[in-house]
Amino acid sequence: MLIGNILPMSRENKTEVLLGIGPGSRLEPSIRAFRTTLTLAHKLRYAMDERLRADGLTTQQAALITVVTAAGKPSLAEAAAALGSTHQNVAQIVAALVRKDMLQIEPDPADKRRKLLSTTNRNAAYWQERDEGDFGAVADWFGELSPAELKTFCELSDRVIAGLDNA
Repeated sequence: MLIGNILPMSRENKTEVLLGIGPGSRLEPSIRAFRTTLTLAHKLRYAMDERLRADGLTTQQAALITVVTAAGKPSLAEAAAALGSTHQNVAQIVAALVRKDMLQIEPDPADKRRKLLSTTNRNAAYWQERDEGDFGAVADWFGELSPAELKTFCELSDRVIAGLDNA
């Protein structure tokens, strides 16, 4: 009598197998790095989206808020450039965040045709309440890496990003 699954069980991640990444990959190193980075970015975005979903927010919206906070009062075009996104895509994200009272659009005092983005008091209060928990979750996601490995990871990623910016 045969009981259980007749197919061999594997500890390999299905995504790794399908994309040819992970230990034992036969891909050219640059292709493996590209696919690995895409997979990591997707998984991290999904994990953060899950954390934000209950509040009706997305990782993309949080990224835009981060850019607006850091830049002060950027224009829509400046925010889109910082995110590496299109004006149209960022305009949709801005509209959603304005409806949620997280961002506001103001006229540029120097150029009335131009609109500037800024965060709201509601936005500041919201992130003050949740930043600590989100920072802890992100630390957990990278918990498999030592501080030295994290530093190296960031340095290597920064070099690739700079190369793309100069391309």
